[in-house]
Amino acid sequence: MHNLTAYTLYSGSSGNAVYVRSSDTEILIDAGVSARAVENGLRAVGSSLSNIQAIFVTHEHSDHTKGLEVISKKHHIPTHMTDPSARALIRDPRASLLGDLYLHPQTGFTVRLGNTTVHAFPTPHDSAAAVGYSVEYRSDNGETEKFALATDIGHVSDVILQELSGADSVVIEANHDVEMLLSGPYPYHLKRRILSDRGHLSNESSAELAAYLARRGTKNFVLGHLSKENNYPPTAEAVVRAALGGFENVTLAVASPDEPTRIV
Repeated sequence: MHNLTAYTLYSGSSGNAVYVRSSDTEILIDAGVSARAVENGLRAVGSSLSNIQAIFVTHEHSDHTKGLEVISKKHHIPTHMTDPSARALIRDPRASLLGDLYLHPQTGFTVRLGNTTVHAFPTPHDSAAAVGYSVEYRSDNGETEKFALATDIGHVSDVILQELSGADSVVIEANHDVEMLLSGPYPYHLKRRILSDRGHLSNESSAELAAYLARRGTKNFVLGHLSKENNYPPTAEAVVRAALGGFENVTLAVASPDEPTRIV
């Protein structure tokens, strides 16, 4: 029996939210859509904001934080993020969210909720202090299950390899097809930003990461944060599936931009 269940509720450049449930905890990672949309997504998977015990924020960009202020006003859920990201996000000293924030000065922080441990690790992105997260559940008899998420990553760092290795299930970024991006409508400076070491991950880089993790035991892969303009879900899936071709009992899915996708 699985002690961890996870879904992407929304995934992409227009908004991101991930729901993780263990035997003793329910959390959100990011709330980059409206509070109403978050609630709708949670209801679709049998939960509600009233059940969420904590929210963990990857970074301050609006496609990861849009719903936080309204959620805070209504639900006052403890919200964890790095101190630099919070400073970049909150300009209004009267913001309701300030009362619910747990600020972490370092990008490598750990929060324990019952038998569930949430660990943050730094990710290379053009934000104040972006992080990815791993969520590990340890049962009373010592068995563990681990889920990890790393999106908005300009390149695959050693830290990402280390933190995702051994995870049973992962959400990893497959943001763009390089040729589509280069020949597409984006202005040059934006293309440069996306392709930079602090931008977003390509399908090919995502495939390399997936193969590396599969060699270390990861079984469930979900590709997230696909660009609407610079990628096609079948393209991303085909590139990563080719890299996973030699591995048995591995599942691969592409996260829907606007409805829940089960991870594990």
